[in-house]
Amino acid sequence: MRKFSLVYFIIVVFVSSLTSQKFVNEFLNIGVGARAHGMSGSVVASSEDGTSAYWNTAGLTGIKSSLQINAMHAKWFGGIANYDYISIAKKLSGKNNQVAAFSFIRLGVDNIPNTLNLIGADGTVDFNRVTNFSASDYAGLFSYARTIGRDERFSVGANVKVIHRSIGAFGKAWGFGADISARYKMNDHITFGASARDITTTFNAWSFNLTEDEKKVFLSTENEIPVSSTELTLPRVILGGAYAGTKGDFSYLGELNLNISTNGTQAAVLSSDKFNLDPSLGLEFGYMQKVFLRAGLGNIQSVINPNNTTQRTLELQPNVGLGLKLGRLKVDYALGNIGSVSGVLVSHIFSLGLDFVPRN
Repeated sequence: MRKFSLVYFIIVVFVSSLTSQKFVNEFLNIGVGARAHGMSGSVVASSEDGTSAYWNTAGLTGIKSSLQINAMHAKWFGGIANYDYISIAKKLSGKNNQVAAFSFIRLGVDNIPNTLNLIGADGTVDFNRVTNFSASDYAGLFSYARTIGRDERFSVGANVKVIHRSIGAFGKAWGFGADISARYKMNDHITFGASARDITTTFNAWSFNLTEDEKKVFLSTENEIPVSSTELTLPRVILGGAYAGTKGDFSYLGELNLNISTNGTQAAVLSSDKFNLDPSLGLEFGYMQKVFLRAGLGNIQSVINPNNTTQRTLELQPNVGLGLKLGRLKVDYALGNIGSVSGVLVSHIFSLGLDFVPRN
């Protein structure tokens, strides 16, 4: 029988993607900004702040201030994982509306006990040999966006991504990729957006550094020794359409997104062996452009009935959120059940946005 400790589990989870190219760099699919999470990520068309560098880079052209900073923190999966995000976006001088941005994302599980050396060669147990390590994913996004045309209704953008993943001192990976996006405001009410993620087929190159003693522990406990390899993130496209309007002091916005990928997951609403389509819907209601109430439906899946494998049931993930705008400061909150379609795990997500306006 195999014997597992937490260190084995973490390594297996982080390395399992090496044998499957469908779910690579999943931490980059979680999303940033509590506004977006409150709308279940349905913001590809309507996003126009610093978080657009993640959702639709072309939306950066909607920033009104000369400089904007956004940040987010969340504890997910029952508080096991910490997710942190910060971005800075700056308007550039010159023709057209040009904006450059840098975003940093980290997802990490910290203070993991390393029990590989718990039992010595003579069979004695010594807890002083137990150390701690972190399993972390990092991403840096370098972004650029600009409008095209005199009316500035059409904008385009692109990202270059640098990815670093690490499992303590055991293994690490470096990866690179790129995204492109576009956004078109048909009028004051209707906006369309499109984001092509990982168009270059983002890759991660893994290398592992285990001592001979650690390898012996893996073999003695009937666990496979991880080997250096390369994993690929397949391209996907997200399309969005949003309708917004106002009535007196009240505003409203609704957006539908379609996530089209080649993952071929059978749980998708529409899927085949090499294609799947996942829809999501987001709503936002505002009062005097200061207080906002949000709701969204996402992660819609056709799940096999465990009691009868010939039957499937439709499950979805509802999210809700609140927003408050106080002058140049935006405070957003979202409640989502990240990690479980059935709503077992609940996540509280907070984010801040701050505009800097130069003095005249």
